[in-house]
Amino acid sequence: MSDTAALMKEKSELIQKMLEMQRQFVDYEHKNGISGKDYYYSQDGLLKDYREEYRNMAMRVVDIAHQVVGSVR
Repeated sequence: MSDTAALMKEKSELIQKMLEMQRQFVDYEHKNGISGKDYYYSQDGLLKDYREEYRNMAMRVVDIAHQVVGSVR
């Protein structure tokens, strides 16, 4: 597998994980409601590391996109 193919595979897998996280978040929000305090400061359950984990995956997707096209970020 070429480097580009491996990067595209990783990017696709990350996007699928992000979509699943979004689905879980929306389900949780519909069932439980979410306040800003819950979202920003929760120390348990689904929301504990949600923001940081999602942000890290999103940044990796951006990095991969830059690597694939050869641009510098």
